[in-house]
Amino acid sequence: MPTLFRLLITILFLAGLVYAGMFALVSFVEPNPKDVTLRIPTRELLGEAAPTRPVGMPTPNVTSTPATPGQ
Repeated sequence: MPTLFRLLITILFLAGLVYAGMFALVSFVEPNPKDVTLRIPTRELLGEAAPTRPVGMPTPNVTSTPATPGQ
């Protein structure tokens, strides 16, 4: 029975250390939020070949440059 108590006390002590470490991280570490913008080229989104479309469906207007008015 003393071995069981020693094991339980050791496990509780280790759990307390883990809890104390998590509490310290929450209390002392301040995250720095920042905006992240990542440009993904259209060719990577569509792949090398254009996907096959069902008959009668219009082709979507997908380009890497914006259309100018009047075109």
